[in-house]
This record gives sequence, C-alpha cells and structure tokens, in this order.
Amino acid sequence: MPYITVGTENAGPIDLYYEDHGAGRPVVLIHGFPFNGATWEKLSIPLLASGHRVITYDRRGFGNSSQPSTGYDYDTLAADLDALMTKLDLRDAVLIGHSMGTGEVTRYLGTRDSRRVARAVLLAPLAPFLLKTADNPEGVDRSVFDGFQAAILEDRFAYLTTFCEAFFNWDENRGTLVSEEAFRAHWEIGARGSAKGTHDCVAAWLTDFRPDLPRIDVPVLIVQGDQDRVLPYAATGGRLQPMLPDARLITLRGAPHGIPWTHPREVVAATMEFIGATAMSHA
Repeated sequence: MPYITVGTENAGPIDLYYEDHGAGRPVVLIHGFPFNGATWEKLSIPLLASGHRVITYDRRGFGNSSQPSTGYDYDTLAADLDALMTKLDLRDAVLIGHSMGTGEVTRYLGTRDSRRVARAVLLAPLAPFLLKTADNPEGVDRSVFDGFQAAILEDRFAYLTTFCEAFFNWDENRGTLVSEEAFRAHWEIGARGSAKGTHDCVAAWLTDFRPDLPRIDVPVLIVQGDQDRVLPYAATGGRLQPMLPDARLITLRGAPHGIPWTHPREVVAATMEFIGATAMSHA
C-alpha cells in the first residue's frame, strides 16, 4: 500500500502510510491513541462488505508512518488529514474518528472547507475541551496530563499496560468483551509507536475545540460508552452534543473507551444507519 509525503525533517521525508480498499462512497477511519489503522478491523470489514471504499491511515509517529520529532498538534494533524483527502480527491466522504482521531475530524471540519465531507462520526470523542480552566470548570486538572507524560518518560511500556487496562475497563471485561490476545495485540501495536510522539500527543489532548464546533456544517453522530475511563463521558460526549445541537448522541450503557473493539456490533449498526448503509449479517 502507498505513502503520502506530508513534510520533511532534516531533509528526510515525513510519510504517512495509508490503505485504500474497495469502491463506492469513501469512508476515512482515523484511529485512536496510541494505536494505528490496524485497530479498525471490526469496522473496516463490515464497511467493505457493505460496498464502501475504506481508507485507513497511520497517524504520524505511529504504525508504518514516519516517526518525526515534531507535528503532534492538531493543526498539523488536521493538515495531514487534509493532504490525504486532497491526494485521493475524496468527495462525499464520511470521516470516522475514534478517541484522539476525533480531534483530527473536529479540527479539520472547524478550519477547512467541508466540501469533501458529507458526514462525520465521533466515537468516544475528545471534544469539546478536556483541560480544566477558569471558563471550563468541567475539565480535568492539568496535573493529570503531566502525570501521564511523566509516566511515559519513566517507562512507556508500563504506561501502555495501564492505558490498555483503562481503554478496555480490563477488570470488568477481561475474557468476555476482550480476550487476553486482543489486549496483548493492542499493547504491541501501541509499543510500535514513536516514544516522542506518544509523549507529545498527550499535550494535544488539551486542545480547545470549542471554536471549531460552530463551524461544523455536516451531520454528526456521536457514540460513546458511559463507563469511558479514558475520556470521561460527562466531560466529553455528554457535553459535546449540546454544543452541536443537530448532532445525534448514542450512549452505550456500561461500555468502555475502546468501543470499536468491545462493542463492534453496536458501533457498526449505528454507523451504517447514520450513513445510509446496510450492515452485513456477519458484522
């Protein structure tokens, strides 16, 4: 599969790895932290089966993409998405982001012409604004994020275990919604990522997306578990929907953060209905 060059560092290219499969209406899947496009398999296969063109890509720093030391901010990450959309000349596309990937979707729609996009799906969203400030008392104290970055610097691999435990609500879902093998696979995918990128992406989570929201002019679907331990529902999806009054919010009772893996049937069904497709029986 191909690469697209989105910049340079010390004369070396910064390349994004992407996969482009199928035909029909394009759907672009933007993965969560600290993973890559491989974690979309439970959604990409049903989308392909329903007759869609499915595009996944690895965020800079992760998967098979280049691992530069810079660019882990949402202005740059949205520009990376724009470069891919432009290169492939996508039209009438559906953007689907999970977790950190919802930030690219939100910033892209908030700062660029939406002429290439028909709809957007935000799974376990990052918006509207995670950081607690004087005008955002519902946010999370900055010391929490400083602690994440300190843990990554101290022992990134131990941090990844802790993160995956929170991602899946491992204490509740181990051996039922998530196998030992799937947990290990997600850990291994995260371990492939750039150490610098993993550290720097935490700062990107503090982006204030509130100015982007009034500029979003395409239909939006929000899906999130109410037991999300990574991006707490009350601080994210529960607040976001009223700020996007035309958006639809689906709350998955008891679901964790990693819903593309733990609740694929519910996510696929909601997505297919929203984009006007029919899920195949094996989805």
